[in-house]
Amino acid sequence: MTELVELTATEMSALLRERRVSAVELIEAHLRRIDEVGDRLNAIVTLVADRALDQAAQADADLARGHWRGPLHGLPVAHKDLVDTAGVRTTYGSRVFAGHVPDQDDLLVRRVRDAGGIMIGKTNTPEFGTGSHTVNEVFGATRNPYDLSRSAGGSSGGAAAALAGRMVPLADGSDMGGSLRNPASFCNVTGLRPTPGRVPSASASAAWYTLSVPGPMARTVADLALFMSGIAGFDPASPYAIREDGSVFAGSLERDFTGARIAFSPDLGGLPVDPETARVTAQAVGVLTGLGATVEEVALDLSDAEDAFRIYRSWYYALALGDLPEAGPNVTWNVEQGRTVTGADLARAERLRTGLFHRMNAFFGEYDFLIAPVSQVPPFPVEDPYVLEIDGTPMPDYLAWMRSCYWISVLHAPAMSVPCGFTSGGLPVGVQIVGRPWADVDVLRLGHAFERATGTWRRMPELPGAQASPRSR
Repeated sequence: MTELVELTATEMSALLRERRVSAVELIEAHLRRIDEVGDRLNAIVTLVADRALDQAAQADADLARGHWRGPLHGLPVAHKDLVDTAGVRTTYGSRVFAGHVPDQDDLLVRRVRDAGGIMIGKTNTPEFGTGSHTVNEVFGATRNPYDLSRSAGGSSGGAAAALAGRMVPLADGSDMGGSLRNPASFCNVTGLRPTPGRVPSASASAAWYTLSVPGPMARTVADLALFMSGIAGFDPASPYAIREDGSVFAGSLERDFTGARIAFSPDLGGLPVDPETARVTAQAVGVLTGLGATVEEVALDLSDAEDAFRIYRSWYYALALGDLPEAGPNVTWNVEQGRTVTGADLARAERLRTGLFHRMNAFFGEYDFLIAPVSQVPPFPVEDPYVLEIDGTPMPDYLAWMRSCYWISVLHAPAMSVPCGFTSGGLPVGVQIVGRPWADVDVLRLGHAFERATGTWRRMPELPGAQASPRSR
């Protein structure tokens, strides 16, 4: 059972196709693992064991009849507690919705099911995904599998911890200011923020809002691509959904990066970065050079993204959550900020973002990829509400320490976190790979090559039941 949960999703899928393992066996193995480590991590907060076993039995029956439902057939998947799941508690991490049970599935949930995936449970998130530290008044804090005294990041921290803890092979997340990338970096897993519209979402109040996107999380880049092949593709529910079909992610990830032009920005134009994080991130240069790429350190100024992101974000909170009673302090602060936004503010944000878009178009005419830190710090103590200072620089509020992610969010570009290494204290650090808008597959290919060159993802956390196998040494 332990060996089974250590497999990648692509390996599990191959075994299912070959009838060497059943979907029921996969679900049972992961339920056992959840039982072993779940209480210590607090990553999966709502478990649907019986439902998952029933769906697994149906998946096995379908396969016996020769019916393969899709790329996720028979694979356990965890959904973030921000997405609606019909008949299954969805709290949004908010005490206001502690007992909420939706009657309809989110578009992403339907896509996972249609692709053959089996929901095993819901993963923890801060209230309405607000912040990059996963803690809320309903379930408490999610802990980092590599050090239980540390944060798993957020807002998809439950997903990242569940993946690192081998509780599930695939988990969805969402990313506005780094909510996929930051926890992936903190937990030694991978997370892709797709180009907006690549994985469409349906919104009743902010259908044109492009800063927040759903996306996949997994332990390997190949698993991310597998997940994307099931959830990407056009849907008329989104006015900016990309027409390209999800099958584009089912192709080969192999690519020769000889001669690729890569820009390395160690601090994105002067952001403070923890020395240990900077040391590990800098190791990416040697890895990429070893792949044949030409890497050049650049002084990239993305500071215009600061006001653009904060204005759009606060405006969105006032729009989407302004009528919510009894919200927590982070949500309330964002809503109050949003209520002060004027038309002139929105015009300024639009001008800044437009300027960045055109400047980055020129930048990507010179370089194929941008490499940068994911987070400016390694995982911080779980009791802290947020990072208060970075390398001696005080943070003015709970958002400021996430700039290395949220400045990238403004660019309308795909960005992913890939495991890069560990601090001297054994804490994971990821590297951020940013590509041209709509070049999601290219980003995955570079991440795949980087991952194979380092093997960092194979280092498992030392948790009960996680025996050191040859795969994890």
